[in-house]
Amino acid sequence: MTHPLNPAMAATDPPPVMEARRWLQGVEFPPERPLINISQAAPVDIPHLGLRQAVADAALNNPEAHLYGPVLGLPALRAEIAKQWSQAYGGTVLESQTAITQGCNQAFCAVMATLAGAGDEVILPTPWYFNHKMWLDMQGVKTVPLAAGAGLIPEADAAAALITDRTRAIVLVSPNNPGGAEYPAETLSAFRDLCRARGLALIVDETYRDFDSRSGRAHDLFTDPDWADTLIQLYSFSKAYRLTGHRVGAITASAKRLFQVEKFLDTVAICPNQLGQIAALWGMQNLGQWLAGERAEILSRRAAMVNGFSALPDWKLLGCGAYFAYVEHPYPLASDALCKRLVSEAGLLMLPGTMFQPEASAAGKRQIRIAFANVDAAGIAETFRRLAAFKG
Repeated sequence: MTHPLNPAMAATDPPPVMEARRWLQGVEFPPERPLINISQAAPVDIPHLGLRQAVADAALNNPEAHLYGPVLGLPALRAEIAKQWSQAYGGTVLESQTAITQGCNQAFCAVMATLAGAGDEVILPTPWYFNHKMWLDMQGVKTVPLAAGAGLIPEADAAAALITDRTRAIVLVSPNNPGGAEYPAETLSAFRDLCRARGLALIVDETYRDFDSRSGRAHDLFTDPDWADTLIQLYSFSKAYRLTGHRVGAITASAKRLFQVEKFLDTVAICPNQLGQIAALWGMQNLGQWLAGERAEILSRRAAMVNGFSALPDWKLLGCGAYFAYVEHPYPLASDALCKRLVSEAGLLMLPGTMFQPEASAAGKRQIRIAFANVDAAGIAETFRRLAAFKG
């Protein structure tokens, strides 16, 4: 007897990173050409020693760290986010307008669960972050692709033409995953104005905000005293403080929205990881200078990527920023087939653009995402040597 399967789940694509890892099965990498894994954007180094000591101290000496905590997160961490966001963005964010989640992916799912149901529509710029598309597919929500413009920057006017009476939200990721683009402040303001005028939510995922190359605040959305009527911001502590395994994310939104979010979080997790929250709070309060050094290193690697492509004239760099370079390859075969060949023939594991575009997209077949954040200068140089030597 075959067990029933939710057709929406069955129709959802498998996780791309896990799919790509399966390409490694049976492939041997010679000692002189080890695998360079540039498929996933996640820190591999362990957290700062002081942060690990804070976690260890809490695990040993804070009995409450092992119990259920508040569904929307530790008040001290929520208050710290409110304080730092108010300072960083030049606006007013209250503790009651923040919530903690089990990673930023859960933040997206929780918010979207309050906004859209089966048959509704959500606009995602392409190339999109695949986990956003996967969640919408699982819920029977129609993803409406918005092709990004020059420099992989989406345009509000183009989005306006896609809005229907079923549209519930527009989702932006800046700095962008997978494209690396840093959206101008005017772009974000234009989308805010569009969403407000049409009664939609604007979701801005700023997972990579700590690695933005620009000085000062990246946008003025929080300076609007009425920001909470339209804006929902998402954030992740995974990248900034190397807390990927602890799963700590955040939502900044209206208190009314978070009242609804609380229902979702209580159902799927009851509360966020206590030790992870303690780690995030310690990081926010103590690692400002250290994080500035992390940002400088990522920006150095970004520069190495930009410079490297100058030596590959047949490749086109479409976007580069935060953890990612998004490129167009010069070969006749589709990017998914090409990426599989690059594993065995060049020892490079990257994700094809087919994982970030609609199924029928011709553009996706020409595109590749390179997650360079975990590769040092020598590794980046070796990546370019292998790409230059590859005969497609």
